[in-house]
Amino acid sequence: MSTPKIKAAVEDMVNPYLEENGFELVDIEYVKEGSNWFLRVFVDKDGGIDIDDCGRISEFLSEKLDANDPIPTAYFLEVSSPGAERPLKKAEDVAKAVGKDVFVTTYEPVNGLKEFEGRLLSFAGEELVIEIGKKTYTVPYGKVASARLAIIF
Repeated sequence: MSTPKIKAAVEDMVNPYLEENGFELVDIEYVKEGSNWFLRVFVDKDGGIDIDDCGRISEFLSEKLDANDPIPTAYFLEVSSPGAERPLKKAEDVAKAVGKDVFVTTYEPVNGLKEFEGRLLSFAGEELVIEIGKKTYTVPYGKVASARLAIIF
């Protein structure tokens, strides 16, 4: 099974449990590091998640994976918080980040830049408005390669 199909199968297995228990699926990674494969599931909820939450989700998902067996090779399952620099994968994630510090990269330069780190002032679905210092930049959402929350000192 290909990596996208594995990720989709895992998402189908875990999403009902997450939604039922007030969690949000942030991301799924299925990657090879060295000789080992890792299935990483990043989960969050309002107020953040703790180690007990991760343990319960891991236990549930482990049982589902054992029963359905979508991954043909040995792997390590990790369930965790996305961390302070949470990725903003979907438009709704970006919308929730308005008023927070973000780090955004683009596929091609916008106003001569491909990286923007500053305060997200607004997002109306088509454009991100980011304040960096005393300047404001408008970044078309279609040109965003990646976005995450940022810790700016």
